Parts: sequence; structure tokens; C-alpha cells
Amino acid sequence: MVGAFTCSDALIGTIRVIPMDRGLTPCESLLQQQSLLSAQYYEESWEVGRLVLGPQYRSGPEALKRCLFLTLLHLMQTTNIKNLFASCSPLLARLYRRFGFSVLVRNACSNGGESYSLIHGHAPSVLMALAGSDDEKALAGQELARIWKN
Repeated sequence: MVGAFTCSDALIGTIRVIPMDRGLTPCESLLQQQSLLSAQYYEESWEVGRLVLGPQYRSGPEALKRCLFLTLLHLMQTTNIKNLFASCSPLLARLYRRFGFSVLVRNACSNGGESYSLIHGHAPSVLMALAGSDDEKALAGQELARIWKN
């Protein structure tokens, strides 16, 4: 799935998320090289990647946080999702820890001399960590209540 973000009718960024049970994602390859997690972590897993924001919208973590919140809320409303994985630079891994992710493997791979970490987040925990405003917290709570009810 590829999503786009707009603000006042202007395109500000895009994101890509891929289900992880089809052998299509880089994180699946990284996980196959490791024996880190029990089988439950692989259930209903999605890789988050290619979140790109226009330069004028990169002033701080809030825009990124909002875009991730909207993406995850949409996924939880339209698919079965329990786990999120991503590969990212160590700098971004520190930021994603603030959003409910944890680093599974530092230096999981490298590309062009740059090292990447493998990170994981339990979708409900990440959604709550991403919810910044009272309205977002209410939306997240309603969605989690709906999921746990079923």
C-alpha cells in the first residue's frame, strides 16, 4: 500500500507499507538471518518504509509522527495488523523508539557504507505512542476498543 499526505491541498509526503507474509520486504530477509522472535511477532506483520516528507515539512518529529499515526490508524481500521517492522538509520531508530518501536538488531545490514537497524513495534502500543493530541488519543482508544471487542 502506498499512501500520500496532503496539507491545505498540497502534497507533503508519501509512505509505503507492505504485508510481510509474501517474501517481498527487506525486513523479511533480515529476519530470516536472525532467530530473534517467537512466531507471534510474525503474525499480521507489516513493513513500514519509504516515509518521505517534502523538505519544508521536515522541521521536527511532529509531522512524521502525525503521518505515521494516520497511516497506522488507517491500517488498523482496514486490515488485520499486529506488528510493524522497519529498517532505518541508527539516528531514526532513536526517534522511532519515542514512537513505541524497539531496536531488534543494530547494524542489521549496510548499504553504501551506511548501517541500518532493524526495529519492531506492537501496533497497538505504537498507535498509542503516536497519538499526540487529545483527539488522536480518543481516536486511538476507540479503534483499540473496537479491535479488542472483536
